[in-house]
Amino acid sequence: MKLDILAIGAHPDDVELSCSGTLAKEIAKGKIVGILDLTRGELGTRGSAEIRDVEAANAARILGVAVRENLKFKDGFFKNDEAHQKAIITIIRKYKPEVVLCNAVDDRHIDHGKGSKLASDACFLSGLRRIETTLEDEPQEAWRPKHVYHYIQWKNLTPDVVVDISGYLDKKIASVKAYESQFFNLKSDEPQTPISSNNFLQSITYRAQDLGRLINVEHAEGFTSERYVAVDSIFDLI
Repeated sequence: MKLDILAIGAHPDDVELSCSGTLAKEIAKGKIVGILDLTRGELGTRGSAEIRDVEAANAARILGVAVRENLKFKDGFFKNDEAHQKAIITIIRKYKPEVVLCNAVDDRHIDHGKGSKLASDACFLSGLRRIETTLEDEPQEAWRPKHVYHYIQWKNLTPDVVVDISGYLDKKIASVKAYESQFFNLKSDEPQTPISSNNFLQSITYRAQDLGRLINVEHAEGFTSERYVAVDSIFDLI
């Protein structure tokens, strides 16, 4: 299966919180989208890795992604080294995405910045044919995504690209709420965390509204880019 977009997150729910509106919109337009989770989020204060496995699968169904995989890196302790890079390279070469969306370049959780650089480095290295990887004992061809963008997470980073997701916020929120163990839930008796408050849940909407306001649409998501963003015509800008 060849993907148009591969969204990579350090933890299950990173993608849903940050770029699922964009994914839902592109899926509705016929694009083939996949999600790659680097860890199972086993260090999370609430829930468990097993619960989050189920929640991630439910969120994937809500969004309608074609595939979701988890590399089961060690939550909190994975490294940007050859072994971890090659694991991601194998996935990139397997699905050959045109676009990769990955973690914020700088954020409150240390895994987000680490995951951002790790995924970005793997995207570059995946294009080098002298790096050899195999899948099911078959050699893989080199593949480098055309575009790598970093979504925005806890910190309010200034985006380089803002995507209109008007009409897709409800699906985004539904995919986030699939993680019942992690976010605001009056029935939960687990410890409170920075992301379990109602304020945090509401912030998904008001951030989308604010970014939308800035580009004259209803809702939007923002991304940073490692290189200049080019358009064919000045009229492509909205």
